[in-house]
Amino acid sequence: MEAHRLRNLRSPGELRARLEREGTPRTTLSFYRYVRLNTVEELRHALYQAWEALGVLGRIYIAPEGINAQVSVPTANLGAFRQDLDGRDAFRAVPWKIAVEDDGKSFLKLMIKARKKIVADGLDDDAFDVTNVGQHLDAATFNRKLEEGALVIDMRNNYECAIGHFEGAYLPKADTFRGAIEEVVEMLGKVNGEDVDTNPQPETGQPATDSTLHHPEILLYCTGGIRCEKASAYLKHHGYNKVNQLHGGIIDYARQLKAMGLKSKYLGQNFVFDERLSERITDDVVGTCMQCGAPCDRIGNCHEATCNMLLVQCEACAAKYADCCSPSCREIHLLPMEVQRVWRKGRSTRSTKTKAINDPEGLRKRIREEEELLALRGTLHPELTSINQKEEASA
Repeated sequence: MEAHRLRNLRSPGELRARLEREGTPRTTLSFYRYVRLNTVEELRHALYQAWEALGVLGRIYIAPEGINAQVSVPTANLGAFRQDLDGRDAFRAVPWKIAVEDDGKSFLKLMIKARKKIVADGLDDDAFDVTNVGQHLDAATFNRKLEEGALVIDMRNNYECAIGHFEGAYLPKADTFRGAIEEVVEMLGKVNGEDVDTNPQPETGQPATDSTLHHPEILLYCTGGIRCEKASAYLKHHGYNKVNQLHGGIIDYARQLKAMGLKSKYLGQNFVFDERLSERITDDVVGTCMQCGAPCDRIGNCHEATCNMLLVQCEACAAKYADCCSPSCREIHLLPMEVQRVWRKGRSTRSTKTKAINDPEGLRKRIREEEELLALRGTLHPELTSINQKEEASA
């Protein structure tokens, strides 16, 4: 089959309608594996053909270093999908993590992309031993070490931990993996009273110094475990030898809790990178609405198309601002679609630069100022006057 045909050509509306018509029970799952892959482009095309035939939807990244996949599979085809994976040496017996909550609508299309890395971590893999990872812990051991006072660190981005996290975890403020891991190294250096160098020389193989021997025991966690692979190796490269990571991440932690009858040390929701955006682990609400400050863990994207920023927003504010982040975005979102299209022409989407709002106080200040201007002028977008005049003239 021609490579250019091995991709989705339907609009989001068509895809949603197709999924509704399908009416087939689906299972959302994720998996990853660091493994050396050759001829990545050819493999990408082969996987697309095979998995499209099985009705697989989802987002899969493959690179010379391995595979990272989040997929929705017709439940009736799970056996065939497992057989396809096991029939490929690189993916044989790769562990699955089944979604905690699943409405069958986690993905609308099949997307398989060949990339340089399976996680955009921003790290130079040649600068440290990426195979020297931390010890993998099951849920029971992770809970025990947490209770014993180990330092728990969230290796996700700031907007992910805004709706859920482990008790007492250190939550990085960065919105990229590279920023988060460097922030963690700096924090650990301060904890130990050390001068911090986030770009040290390669390890010399010399015995640990007195300071490294007294480093705290570290517990890392992330969504499915993949980011902790790089993070634990990076921390060990910096001399932190008591590094552990939650096996299978938050997703598998939830499964293990049910299987072993354990109490969850994770509170709230788990952010996921699909149409669902989140899945509930416990009934605890650890977040706050970014617009009014009320307790809330409802997360979504601003509905103004050129904004699309993620934010935590309560039901009351969602109604008040029409599912938008601000009065400015609300004004555009409520316009007739033809006027919106004219206004959007040539404008870039804000969330291509920053995925989520990370300054709630700044957002609240902006909302107050915009509401005052709107009351004074009647609009926050004076340019709409000429656009509306042109639309009326052409009608």
